[in-house]
Amino acid sequence: MDVLTAIQTRRAYRSFDPVTITAELINELSNAAGLAASCFNKQPWRFVFVYDPDRLIKMREALSKGNEWAYDASMIVAVAAKKEDDCVLKDGREYFLFDTGLAAAHLILRATELGMVAHPIAGFDPEKVRELLEIPAEMTVITLINVGKHSEEIGPRLTPDQAKGEKERPPRKPPEEFAFHNKYGQSS
Repeated sequence: MDVLTAIQTRRAYRSFDPVTITAELINELSNAAGLAASCFNKQPWRFVFVYDPDRLIKMREALSKGNEWAYDASMIVAVAAKKEDDCVLKDGREYFLFDTGLAAAHLILRATELGMVAHPIAGFDPEKVRELLEIPAEMTVITLINVGKHSEEIGPRLTPDQAKGEKERPPRKPPEEFAFHNKYGQSS
């Protein structure tokens, strides 16, 4: 699968079938994430791969209402970073979130290429995640990436709106709404 195909194939599905989590799989995802660009090659990202069944059940405590579908994930990847581990420019720009997002995108695309779904979410309690996974207090828990195999059957935990999103890709903004030429707001 080439990069464009992986980008086009990637979907944030919520209906999961189990997938076997192996050291080789984690290595594949880690290596892909680790190749992301970062400011001065600082690589601020940290990933906690949670796949132990008992620990996955504990992770449910951190999920927000509406994310019960993630109970069926075979693995949850907690993504964290610390501002001080990356560039903070004189004008105040902090690169750690951007650089970590690039690494997470690499992981997601590699999971897609391997035939899995890697669905990132913001609906969780970062303090609870930090506590459950013993992530240091100075780290920002940015996202949880739920990993599984896409199920053709609509998961029973999905809301009607979530189920609709399983059947058809939600609408995307056309490029003319976000891609400008030569100055902000100018289309071709």
